[in-house]
Amino acid sequence: MGESEKIWSISEVNGCVREIIENSLLPIWVGGEVGNLNIHRSGHVYMTLKDARTQIRAVFFGGADQARRMNLQAGMAVEAYGKLTVYEARGEYQISLKSIRPLGLGELQRKFEELKSKLASEGLFDQERKKTLPLLPGRIGVVTSPGGAAIRDFLQIINRRFPNINIKIYPAAVQGKGAEKKLAAGIEFFNRSCPVDVIVLTRGGGSLEDLWPFNEEVLARAVAVSGIPVISAVGHEIDFTISDFVADLRAPTPSAAAELVIGRQEEFSETLEYHKRRMRHSLELTYSKLSRRFEAAAKSYVFREPLHLLREKQQKLDELSRNMESSAVSLLDEHRRKLEELSRNLKDCSRNTRNQLNTRLEQLSGRLYAMSPAAVLQRGYAVITDPETGKVVRSPKVPAGKNLTALVAEGILNISAVDGKEIDFAKSGFPDLNAPTGKSG
Repeated sequence: MGESEKIWSISEVNGCVREIIENSLLPIWVGGEVGNLNIHRSGHVYMTLKDARTQIRAVFFGGADQARRMNLQAGMAVEAYGKLTVYEARGEYQISLKSIRPLGLGELQRKFEELKSKLASEGLFDQERKKTLPLLPGRIGVVTSPGGAAIRDFLQIINRRFPNINIKIYPAAVQGKGAEKKLAAGIEFFNRSCPVDVIVLTRGGGSLEDLWPFNEEVLARAVAVSGIPVISAVGHEIDFTISDFVADLRAPTPSAAAELVIGRQEEFSETLEYHKRRMRHSLELTYSKLSRRFEAAAKSYVFREPLHLLREKQQKLDELSRNMESSAVSLLDEHRRKLEELSRNLKDCSRNTRNQLNTRLEQLSGRLYAMSPAAVLQRGYAVITDPETGKVVRSPKVPAGKNLTALVAEGILNISAVDGKEIDFAKSGFPDLNAPTGKSG
């Protein structure tokens, strides 16, 4: 052996192996069967986990309570979550567990989360749809196993808090295949055939598999559509089921449900007595105030001399009547004066308008006459027409000897045409009758 070769101690080897193992692997889930099992009084659990070919040691520090709740036993198939470690004192590696559950619980948990998410998206968990529990229910309906510890605890507390209250129990299986349908039938029974003021859906604690009927959709929807408020009290305080989220109120235990569903009888009695005293005091105070008002009213002048009040009102009524008549007469006179003034103004306006229109008419008549053919004829002009056609003759090109008619100012002349020729009025010195700006001569 060379001088450079190092001799390792067993502790160094185990420490090195521990460092390699613990720093190389993240926490993992492993599945297997429980072999040797020791739930120590220290609160720790020591066991082996095995499959068909091999095994591994496991330790669950502080896991005794969880092991007892799930009734952990040798031979049970489980799923465990933890980290590989090395127990240096023995040179053994093991799994240090953080959680343990029955085999298949992971699939149940997945189904639980999926249904929870689905119903939440539909609004079945919304606070707005929760119904208010009655303060003092006259009749309580309970859906549970009649032989379970849950109903015994529930009845014991109810009888202690409020004896002789009316309780109806619908017997139903609370675990096992098909239990969810029987539980849902109980909810429907109270809504359909046996009206109660509140329904308590309850059972004691158990594993996730035992409580699974309370995680089924058929029961959740029965609770959601119930017209009667529902309290869900399933398992222990740490247990949550789908029915807890859908119900109008969740109670952590059956005993807590009994305390929530109804108060103590003596508390109600004390409350009633308190309100009774307040009501009596309020009535006495009101009576005292009304008595003083009555006495003051009885001493008033109105009650001693009622006719005086009547005469005073009559006098006021007469005064109002006179004022009304005076106001009406004044208003009528004022309107009459305004009407007369408007009538005069209307006549003056009508007369002025008529004079203006007559003057305008005379002006237009003069202008119209000046523009009329008769005025033109008065100035010595004549209108030659063809009696056969009735048209005005404008051209001298008329057959010789043709009979024509001449319209003059004082009558009609029958004339005969001779050979005519066109005349240049500009050269002849005669005015051009066809010119638009020409003047008559």
